[in-house]
Amino acid sequence: MSDTAIETVGLRKVYGSKVAVDDLSLEVPKGEVFGFLGPNGAGKSTSVKMLLGLVEPSEGSARILNNAPGDAETMKRVGFLPEHFRFHEWLHAGEFLDLHGRLYGIDKAQRQQRVPEVLELVGLSEQANRPLSGFSKGMLQRIGLAQALINQPELVFLDEPTSALDPFGRMLVRGVIRNLKAQGTTVFLNSHLLGEVEATCDRVAFIKEGRVLQTLALRDIDAGRIQVELCVDQLTPELFTSLEQIIGEPLPSNDYSQPQQGLDGINGATIIAESLTTTLTFTLAHSHEDLLPAIAAQVVTSGARLYALTPRRVSLEQLFLEVVGEQDSGQ
Repeated sequence: MSDTAIETVGLRKVYGSKVAVDDLSLEVPKGEVFGFLGPNGAGKSTSVKMLLGLVEPSEGSARILNNAPGDAETMKRVGFLPEHFRFHEWLHAGEFLDLHGRLYGIDKAQRQQRVPEVLELVGLSEQANRPLSGFSKGMLQRIGLAQALINQPELVFLDEPTSALDPFGRMLVRGVIRNLKAQGTTVFLNSHLLGEVEATCDRVAFIKEGRVLQTLALRDIDAGRIQVELCVDQLTPELFTSLEQIIGEPLPSNDYSQPQQGLDGINGATIIAESLTTTLTFTLAHSHEDLLPAIAAQVVTSGARLYALTPRRVSLEQLFLEVVGEQDSGQ
């Protein structure tokens, strides 16, 4: 038996003259939380539909849990929360989950035990006898997550699981995903909320125009680069040149703001504050982090005033824009 939960090779889907997915190749190990990231129209939803057996690929191959997508016995071990869902509004929450348990072939005794478990898991225990027609969008998203987990899946696809949730709901879903990982469940997460992906995923794939541009472990981001923000009262050409000598590479000369005045509001009162600082932002490799004290010392030696020297790790959002690009797809 393979240790891979999802594997695709050259997966392609064409609708008429439109190529929705082009040469998608992925490998997701079992027990991993995997993020699937890309701009609108990148082919993410079509890819998920092919993996679930809902859409037939034009070319290529795919396997989930060692079987072909759509295999009936395999799908009993898979959970799915779609981005655009429409549930049976006339059913109570408990009835809705019981129905999905029956569709999975779960016997009555197991359903009677499992339905209260997943309701509690998503924080809806007190809503068991409430019809879905009275649920808010966020509550519907949580009951959708409950139905995706009713069968205790080995592999679960979550398509934008936190898009309608408030901060409490997002924190709850993050906890659910971490628990699934602890149990050995594979989670395939499609989300445009990169902060949620960064908080939960082990690895991510960046997709654009139906192709995987890059796949990396999130721990590699931490081990990669840091962004440094240097705030001084004046950035002279001499100081700029000496900083470049310390760092050993050119600095972004147009990346800092000139001194300007600004307005600041505190508790309803307006305070006029003159900003006499210049901010320079640049990137260092983590291996060069020990240069920070030398940079601070050089600022002081030059006679400039050092207001702040702030290192920050490169975020997933920054990396996303670097890999995928900043151009809006328009879709």
